[in-house]
Amino acid sequence: MRRRTLSSLAIAACALTLAASLSPAANASSGHGSHGGDRNHHGPSADYKRVGYFTQWGVYGRDFQVNDLETSGTAAKLTHVNYSFGNISADGKCFTGNVPGEADAWADYVRPLDAANSVDGVADTDDQRLAGNFNQLRELKAKHPGLKVMISLGGWSWSTHFSDAARTAASRKALVSSCIDLYIKGDLPVDGTRGGKGAAAGLFDGIDIDWEWPGSAGDTDTVYRPEDKRNFTALVHEFRTQLDAYAKKAAKERKGRHHGAKPKHYELSAFVPASPEKIDAGFDVPRIMRDFDFVNLQGYDFHVSGEAKTAQQSALYAKGDYSVDRTVRDWLKRGAPARKLVVGMPFYGQGWTGVTGGGDGLGQPAAGPAPATWAAGYEDYKALRKLAESGTYKVHRNVRDGSAWLFDGTTLWTYDDPQVLRTKTAYIRDHRLGGAMFWSLDGDTEDGELITAVDRGLTSRR
Repeated sequence: MRRRTLSSLAIAACALTLAASLSPAANASSGHGSHGGDRNHHGPSADYKRVGYFTQWGVYGRDFQVNDLETSGTAAKLTHVNYSFGNISADGKCFTGNVPGEADAWADYVRPLDAANSVDGVADTDDQRLAGNFNQLRELKAKHPGLKVMISLGGWSWSTHFSDAARTAASRKALVSSCIDLYIKGDLPVDGTRGGKGAAAGLFDGIDIDWEWPGSAGDTDTVYRPEDKRNFTALVHEFRTQLDAYAKKAAKERKGRHHGAKPKHYELSAFVPASPEKIDAGFDVPRIMRDFDFVNLQGYDFHVSGEAKTAQQSALYAKGDYSVDRTVRDWLKRGAPARKLVVGMPFYGQGWTGVTGGGDGLGQPAAGPAPATWAAGYEDYKALRKLAESGTYKVHRNVRDGSAWLFDGTTLWTYDDPQVLRTKTAYIRDHRLGGAMFWSLDGDTEDGELITAVDRGLTSRR
């Protein structure tokens, strides 16, 4: 997943180090029931998952608010919103606060929203205990009762302490308990009038583990060990055990007030890699898949703008190279059920400039990452769409392989557009997979062009 930073100018740069770690050019060692169905007024058909990552920091430079999910029509087409990210402290606990580069309680639940940026059209008050993104997500769920909100823990920059926290049974128990207290019980630190015991209770419907990567190198300060694979398996089971126990306890407490109350099922998911080497180093697939409701497959950053030659970043098929199909097959053959595999799709592109060699630009030498809005080499789809319409760039496609790129003779961007996403959704249906995931929702157009293409593709019938 992406690098977490509080600097709006560095938001996009978060992807590049992670992606490069997957690429063989950068690191030689890395490496539901019935389908179809109609949508009702509560949201999309539950046959396929549509999991969208909402970035905590997107409310700053990009000015992408939770309310934009409502006005664009995106919320009605999602089954899950993954809020990214929650962090883990050096002492192995989930935490939040106002610590630059480490936690942003202001964005999460302190920042007041005015009426124009509020999902319910009502401005936040000074005395309410929950404001910020958390309160807006609560309002979004009220409008879309079937929508689930997950807290994503870690990400590229905030996986630093996962290995330490997972080392022993006691440390795993303490980590999971702290995450449940903070996010599932909603016991937020007091910040002025905000926060307090139960302030965010009922907001989060589960936990998404974004440890990048157990048993393999990640960000420069992220610890990893050979025993991470065993410890990750145990950590996943600890999450499942404690979530189920909390649900049963909460149901028992409600039973006196609501006759016949049943335990809530808190979902558990993870972001998992495309590299076979990383899968084998950190993931005991048959065992962890028993505890996970689903996993989100890395379906992008197969190649990145830091590499010396241009290449596809998210192709459906690519002979002898990383691809969505190869990733799916690698997880299937290691024992993952198809229905629990959710295919990651990029709402951004990777770009190179100074491309030489002619032709359509793909597979050619480049001088470096292309200039972009937020960071060189990384651009939101909504900006790339404008380039495609400018007349300066030509859109190239490999229809057979399911990939697209823009090239103006010097600069190349590889990305997914609606046509590519329709091909990928057909693949999901054909292989009876679990659905689609998107990084990240703030890269789509104001009218939700990409999410609409995926939604239509997953709900179409043959």
